[in-house]
Amino acid sequence: MEKLLKTLKRTVIVECYANRYARRTLGEIESAYGKILQETAEYAVEYKASQSTLHKVFYSKLRKRYRWLLTRVIKGAYRDAVRRAKSFRGLKKKDRAYTDKPEVKKVTITYSDSQDWRIEDGVIKLKTHLGWIQLHYRSYKQLCRYFYGGWRLAEELRFKLAGRKVVVYLTFTRNVEVKYDPGNAVAVDVNENNVTVAVFKNSALTEVYRVETDLGWTVVAYAERRKRIVGKESTKTREVRRKLRKLRENERKLDTLKKIARAGNSA
Repeated sequence: MEKLLKTLKRTVIVECYANRYARRTLGEIESAYGKILQETAEYAVEYKASQSTLHKVFYSKLRKRYRWLLTRVIKGAYRDAVRRAKSFRGLKKKDRAYTDKPEVKKVTITYSDSQDWRIEDGVIKLKTHLGWIQLHYRSYKQLCRYFYGGWRLAEELRFKLAGRKVVVYLTFTRNVEVKYDPGNAVAVDVNENNVTVAVFKNSALTEVYRVETDLGWTVVAYAERRKRIVGKESTKTREVRRKLRKLRENERKLDTLKKIARAGNSA
């Protein structure tokens, strides 16, 4: 059997408690981070800019504007901006973007380097422009499982303010060895109205499954409904877009696929 290394990632959400001084400090970072993110995300959408491009274009003026802000917090905003720009472009292609530019309504701050944060004695410590602050959290079974189960903390930490609490996202990674035999395989053929699955063991065909989905007829039916809704109007009209969203075509298709998957698992 051949061996293959695979990296697994898991994110643990931890609710932390901070004093008034710490919350005020993080609030100042959040305000600056949101403004940087809005500016860089708009640029990333317009010019399809990468993190390195954003750094070249914005770093000097941001450094002058926010002298007190940690350099790696600014770099974290670049990474966040590229992610948001990619997501926004995807929504625009699907005609699901309601604005010409991405709007930053909620901010999750990214600390991209572990030099600026650490976990010690049940406390998450964050480096800020006013020194290190402490975030206290309760013991979580899931967190303990990853801490002592052979997982490794990633360099990146993300957090957001939620009233008097601070929600922290910790990412763990682990390399696992996957053994596989090329002679054992599952072939899947997806068509408009059915899915066929063939199972091979020791390079020999052992089982074949065929499931009727009727998704092709669903697509045709929704195409006719969309045609009646749009008529001679533009699909960019607010009322037309509202009616099209009510069709919930993707939800119907996804529901069908989930039912088929559950039926396959039970079989």
